[in-house]
Amino acid sequence: MKVYNIGIVGFGFIGKVHAFGYRNLSMYYDPVPLEARITHVAASRPETAERGRKLVGADHAVTDYREITENPQVDIVHICTPNHLHKEALLSAIRHNKHIYCDKPLTAGLDEAEEVRDALAGYRGTAQMTFQSRFFPAVMRARQWIDEGRLGEALEFRCGLLHGGNADPRAPLKWKLSAATGGGVIADLASHALDLVHYLLGDYESILAATKIAYAQRPSIDDPSRMVAVDAEDCVMLLARMKSGALGNIEGTKLATGSEDELRLEIHGSRGALRFNGMDPHHLEAYDATASDRPLGGIRGWTRIDVGQRYPEPAVGFPSPKNTMGWIRVHVACLASFLQDVAAGRPGNPGLDQGVYVQRLMEAARRSAADNRWVDL
Repeated sequence: MKVYNIGIVGFGFIGKVHAFGYRNLSMYYDPVPLEARITHVAASRPETAERGRKLVGADHAVTDYREITENPQVDIVHICTPNHLHKEALLSAIRHNKHIYCDKPLTAGLDEAEEVRDALAGYRGTAQMTFQSRFFPAVMRARQWIDEGRLGEALEFRCGLLHGGNADPRAPLKWKLSAATGGGVIADLASHALDLVHYLLGDYESILAATKIAYAQRPSIDDPSRMVAVDAEDCVMLLARMKSGALGNIEGTKLATGSEDELRLEIHGSRGALRFNGMDPHHLEAYDATASDRPLGGIRGWTRIDVGQRYPEPAVGFPSPKNTMGWIRVHVACLASFLQDVAAGRPGNPGLDQGVYVQRLMEAARRSAADNRWVDL
């Protein structure tokens, strides 16, 4: 069996998450989609690249992404850098027909995303975005529920990804809070919610958005005694009209004091409703509005479905379908889906085209917030 060589471009937090998937894939899938080995780790500083190399047992630590994207020995490229560094690495990997696994968002801006889209003409690899929220078993079951017609016509919805860390004015200005690096919660958090709603409810028609920067200045990450200007939003709230007619709100925020990494989803339809909270990933809640409410309420009410870790084969249900699961398991499932498509020679799903679509939604949200108006899509 061919062993695929993996190069990870960027080895901060999300690079380690991707590497974790490879190191543990065989614990969760039998057989694994393909045999793979991390051979290259790239980072901006030699010492960071070397620490990453040692951590994953790779052969090479490099500081130039082209030693991965242009290397004939590398089969799969992971893009895990800050957002403003995605484009050039993507274009290089596309030119060399590498399989690509790209963390969200696709790029720092829509112009860059469209360059990537244009470069895909003639591309022969498999490429996927890391929109891992689709890969909660509860979300997968929600999609089945909708496809089976149990929801009926979708009428309204709510979806949000809530953090609380930026409510503290002492929180330093990291790259995710800098417009120059493609930061802000529209890209960091709302991108997941925008994709998830699209996955479940279809295309958007228009968006109205408002944003908030909580504090004009924050301590520098390099020198906490020095204050620097904040130019990327801490919070975005959107109204969204879907082409289906459903109306809903979408939120991405780091100002939700008391929240840590809370993905909230509610969908209300003519025949029923669904709700999910990522802090309780074991359950999907479903409501059947067609059930009888007589006598005395009948059997109508919310059903708490024990979705657990009941992934389809070749997932093995480790440690058990009944055990609670965590955020990292969803990333492993997202990676496994990508590798299954690589092995089968299929396009990735969600592919880079979905990355472009979400980039358009993000740009629409930014325009809407700047102009205080609805933006059509």
